[in-house]
Amino acid sequence: MNFDFVAGEILLVDKEVSWTSFDAVKSIRGTLQKAHNLRRFKVGHAGTLDPLATGLLLICTGKATKKIDSLQAQEKVYTGKIFLGATTPSSDLETEVDQKFPIDHITEKDVLLCAKEFEGDHEQTPPVFSAIKIDGKRAYEYARKNEEVKMKSRKVYIHHFKITNIDFPEVEFEIKCSKGTYIRSIARDMGSKLNSGAYLSLLRRTMIGDYSVDDALKVSQVKELIMQQEIVKKD
Repeated sequence: MNFDFVAGEILLVDKEVSWTSFDAVKSIRGTLQKAHNLRRFKVGHAGTLDPLATGLLLICTGKATKKIDSLQAQEKVYTGKIFLGATTPSSDLETEVDQKFPIDHITEKDVLLCAKEFEGDHEQTPPVFSAIKIDGKRAYEYARKNEEVKMKSRKVYIHHFKITNIDFPEVEFEIKCSKGTYIRSIARDMGSKLNSGAYLSLLRRTMIGDYSVDDALKVSQVKELIMQQEIVKKD
């Protein structure tokens, strides 16, 4: 299979845990520049994944970077786990547990009904540990310094919130949602709705529009592909 990275390619990457989305872009861009003696080369991603999350990341090269906005606007599908009975400041495992709550009052039926409440139009407040800009700084920059910051709520759309397994205190799920949805916020809010606490303990993005993680490659595999591929150079 031949690739024309200058004309533009949409690369399906299965991001591994601990990598940031920028790390993946930077690594692939560096390989393109080194392998094909390019001083500058456009590479970007269509939708951030948190460092602790894994799964599908669309990386666009060359002229395909013009498609980033339209790709970001597509629906996403995530799978993962929510841990009931505790909270963390970041609403995931980036930070340590700060409070614990009882869960003995929560039944499986309660969890199933609660998930249904999120479906459709939903008003969501993003987590303070997020990349949203406030007065020129990322929200997480304030949060990491324990500085108070006010997060504005936003409308998102949850197509479905399926509970796939319940093994208290963990709940496994699949969520299909609109652009801008924070799964960490859903986990946090689910805990509140169940009169307890909760945080996101595992997250994997499986779909972006019609693109599937089943067709994706690890960053190392993409880099190997680039090294083997002759690039088409254009003025």
